[in-house]
Amino acid sequence: MLLNVSYNNKEITRKIDEEVGKPFTLKERFALDGIGSPKLFIVDSSIEIKNLLILDNNTNTCNIELRPKGIIIRFRSLLETFGLIIPYYKFTLYKTDLGLYTIYRDQYFIKIKSDTKAIQKFFTKLLGYRADNAPTNIEDL
Repeated sequence: MLLNVSYNNKEITRKIDEEVGKPFTLKERFALDGIGSPKLFIVDSSIEIKNLLILDNNTNTCNIELRPKGIIIRFRSLLETFGLIIPYYKFTLYKTDLGLYTIYRDQYFIKIKSDTKAIQKFFTKLLGYRADNAPTNIEDL
């Protein structure tokens, strides 16, 4: 689900909270050693996201926020902030060429350059948290 999250809209906030859960409390954020990613550079994306990113001439960057039941990928275009909301059961991550991660949700994808240790450490934390808190798959039974 791709949403404009620039403004404080109760309906959009409710949709996000239903999809990926309410934000972590301050105590949980300290326990997780932070819930946000460093600045991530977007290399490629699906056509819907690409159409938003080409509207301005800024460097295409994004960041990822961890939530209890999923993640939110936020990026800016013009003066608006957009969020790609991905629950863990629809989240797919591929590590492609050297230093590139591709994140998928349905028809949306974002390819991110992973050239620092901090980014790789964040993705390790993300995958570990998802493995610990995701519901049991039917194949695992």
